[in-house]
Amino acid sequence: MKLPVLKLILLMNVYNVATGQQKKQGYSMTERVQQLTDMSNKRAVLRFNANKFRDFVKSSPRNYSVVIMFTAMAPQRQCQVCRHASDEFTIVANSFRYSQSYSNKLFFAVVDFDEGSDVFQMLRLNTAPVFIHFPPKGKQKKADTMDIQRVGFAAETLAKWIAERTDIQIRVFRPPNYSGTLALIVLFAIVAAFLYLRRNNLEFLYNKTMWGMGALFFCFAMTSGQMWNHIRGPPFIHKNNNGQIAYIHGSSQGQFVLETYIVMFLNAAVVLGIILLTEAAKGKGDPKKRKMSAVVGLILVSVFFSLLLSTFRTKTQGYPYSFLFK
Repeated sequence: MKLPVLKLILLMNVYNVATGQQKKQGYSMTERVQQLTDMSNKRAVLRFNANKFRDFVKSSPRNYSVVIMFTAMAPQRQCQVCRHASDEFTIVANSFRYSQSYSNKLFFAVVDFDEGSDVFQMLRLNTAPVFIHFPPKGKQKKADTMDIQRVGFAAETLAKWIAERTDIQIRVFRPPNYSGTLALIVLFAIVAAFLYLRRNNLEFLYNKTMWGMGALFFCFAMTSGQMWNHIRGPPFIHKNNNGQIAYIHGSSQGQFVLETYIVMFLNAAVVLGIILLTEAAKGKGDPKKRKMSAVVGLILVSVFFSLLLSTFRTKTQGYPYSFLFK
């Protein structure tokens, strides 16, 4: 009677040891895929901490890719662009989830610094946001980390980068935003009401100064890069971990929002200087005023054109020419 009992105890010990080793080794690939699929059905962007990152990303073998946004959303982290980057990342994830190309070969996740600081240390990340693609096989390449300083992090740019890394095409579907349409309707209504009230006196429509100022403002907006900002969605400024703030992007392939305002102001100052020089050259009015106008115009053109050239030199390495400032 003792022999069957001993066999039963031995079998139970073997089972416990095998179960313990399986838990120690982690989930199988099938179990990981099933868990990721179940979680992604509930939420397009998964939230990973250090343990989930090791279980679902660092564990092998894997037959799926994971695109992770490393961010710092807590207010005390003062990441001004993380919220906007998270919105664009969520748009891409939702677009993939409801697209015809949706499969369990690609998953989207986010790792917040306050929830997974160990992961940041493991990957030697010292800034946020960062987008990294973890391929199913092989080592990561440099192109698996998205260069947001050069291309930005708009949803369309993210989808293109993901397609280059995974061969999965994602068509971006943005939620409808009627604020622009509503603003345009309100603007047309205000203009129509103004013209109706002034219907007996429309001579201001022939005012060359008004049309000239409007044309200048349009040119300033376009040449400063406002349309590029609208398409790419760059950050307002850049602040590193040391607290240093960059107002001018260091590459000719990118720019900050504040940088466009700076360039707009410099262009406006140069144009103002040229206008003063032109008025002084007409030879009308008080000679002293014309002389003062010419001197002020020359100073404006020289100083602010030099600043424009200096800004261009900082963005285009190796550009040999400068004027007053380097």
